[in-house]
Amino acid sequence: MKKEVKIEGMSCGHCVMHVKEALGELKGINNFEVEIGKAVIEGDINDESIKAAIDDAGYDVISITTL
Repeated sequence: MKKEVKIEGMSCGHCVMHVKEALGELKGINNFEVEIGKAVIEGDINDESIKAAIDDAGYDVISITTL
């Protein structure tokens, strides 16, 4: 399953790195791409886990949409 996550609070490359590190620790993700304000995630993972990881990294999830 592929999901697009809109993220608030990201403003630079370090922000992208922090979100990548947070997503990289989650089980069930096969692939992901992160850019300022957005992540696209492929795998078998629930929205709550994605939101919790990004929240823990210090950013706010605005929406998660299944593509």
